[in-house]
Amino acid sequence: MRAATVRALTVLSLLPAAIALSPGAVAIDVQPGSRLWINGSSTVRSFECAAASFDTNIQSAPGTVAALASGEKVVTAVEVTIPAAQLDCKNGTMNEHMLKALKAKANPNIVFNLASYDLVPQNDGLRITLNGQLTLGGVTKPVTIVTTGKPEADGTLRVAGTHEVRMTEFGLKPPSLMLGTMKVDEKVKVSFDLLLKD
Repeated sequence: MRAATVRALTVLSLLPAAIALSPGAVAIDVQPGSRLWINGSSTVRSFECAAASFDTNIQSAPGTVAALASGEKVVTAVEVTIPAAQLDCKNGTMNEHMLKALKAKANPNIVFNLASYDLVPQNDGLRITLNGQLTLGGVTKPVTIVTTGKPEADGTLRVAGTHEVRMTEFGLKPPSLMLGTMKVDEKVKVSFDLLLKD
């Protein structure tokens, strides 16, 4: 009985790898030049924090760019992970306060997982509505992000969008600097400009 249980657990542990390697499943690569950044404002000035690096796991059927451009829903999974420590606000003090506000020590990653999406073909590309879960500071909430998709001449698909996030909705306190004279607004905008290729 115990041996059967071990065999069953072994098979279950191998299922994700088997699915990932199954015929027809392909990983979509994010190309150089892709960007992800956060814009915000404060009582003193506005700021921008760019993600120096981030990880993506996008699974799809072959021929993704052409299929999406024609309105076919071929993407099966999307996960984007941003290490909070990779956010650079071009100011050491601001970086430190931002990491503290994001509770990065206990929750080092910001993660988006796609649940579903809708495509609407337009004259110059696609209108893509992404429904998923955003995890920020250890709190996960549903989000809907409206993006645009546009096939490029080099065979890539440019997907771009902006989503406003209220930090307090995730239990986060906006940074406060210079003895409170500079207070960051709780609303920040997360923007991305991704070049995808299969």
